Amino acid sequence: MALEKTGNIWTGLGRRLREWFSETRADVQSGSIWLKLGLAALVVYLLLSLLVGWYWSSEPDTFAVEANAAAQLAHDNRAAVTGAATAAALITVADTLLAKPGGFLTNDILPPGVWLDNLPNWEYGVLIQVRDLSKAMREAFSRSQSQSTEDTDLALAESRFNFDNNSWALPASEAQYREGIRFLRKYLSRLADEDQQNAQFFARADNLRYWLSTVETRLGSLSQRLSASVGQRRINTDLAGDDKARQATATPGELLVKTPWLEIDDVFYEARGTSWALIHFLKAAEVDFRDVLEKKNALVSLRQIIRELEATQDTVYSPMILNGGGFGFLANHSLVMASYISRANAAIIDLRELLAQG
Repeated sequence: MALEKTGNIWTGLGRRLREWFSETRADVQSGSIWLKLGLAALVVYLLLSLLVGWYWSSEPDTFAVEANAAAQLAHDNRAAVTGAATAAALITVADTLLAKPGGFLTNDILPPGVWLDNLPNWEYGVLIQVRDLSKAMREAFSRSQSQSTEDTDLALAESRFNFDNNSWALPASEAQYREGIRFLRKYLSRLADEDQQNAQFFARADNLRYWLSTVETRLGSLSQRLSASVGQRRINTDLAGDDKARQATATPGELLVKTPWLEIDDVFYEARGTSWALIHFLKAAEVDFRDVLEKKNALVSLRQIIRELEATQDTVYSPMILNGGGFGFLANHSLVMASYISRANAAIIDLRELLAQG
């Protein structure tokens, strides 16, 4: 009997062990299936993200400035007036930041937007020009003199465009920029309304020079940063021309200027975005300031600046921004871009001189 009881115990124990192994195997197999499904879903998500990211990385095309202004004015049954082309171009350029494929990418925190690098820098270049022109609209174009009252809508628009471009919530950058666009549309509507005289645009040579001086400094900085892709030793000319000039801290007589390797493509696409926005703004200035430009015999000079900037928008066929030596075996895309922007900047300096003449 004792042996029989012992056998039954071992038989029951064996049965329980077999049941446990069977349940464990089922759990393992079930877990393996879920693991495979999870990995497959991750792979599909990554592939879709790459495809979407590739689509989002396409830069917007340019648009016709005069047709754009006419379309915006037609929406409110308004006729073309001085300043409408510039205001409408500013609205559309700012709206493109939000309405292009993928929307505004700079503040994205999830894939694929967070992986993209070139388009956020392109957006930054465009945004800087939007901020500069909205500032000029507020401080110069819409005011008859330094003591005149600023336009309320333009003041509100400028403050919105200067909001942090990396804020993704509370509030999001897009929400602030949409508010800025809304205030610009209100200004444009009042500007083209014959029954209202509280919105103005003064197409004067001094106003145009005011804005172009800002453009000049932006392009000058970009050309230096682009040229520094290969590194240069430069003579320090910070205090040249004034023997009594002083600076806060001493600097060496020679400076090594070099754009960090990881920032070369960032600067390149910032320059592309800057140029894209300026093409539209300068074409709008050609419309609104035509009489002034013709009087100063400066219309051709402005068109040449636009031509130089349009060359910066040529297709980049290389899969990456190359950084070969100045006369090396490989191309250097930054130096090519610097060449166009430097010529445009030099032409802007000449244009400002023409506008200053009587």
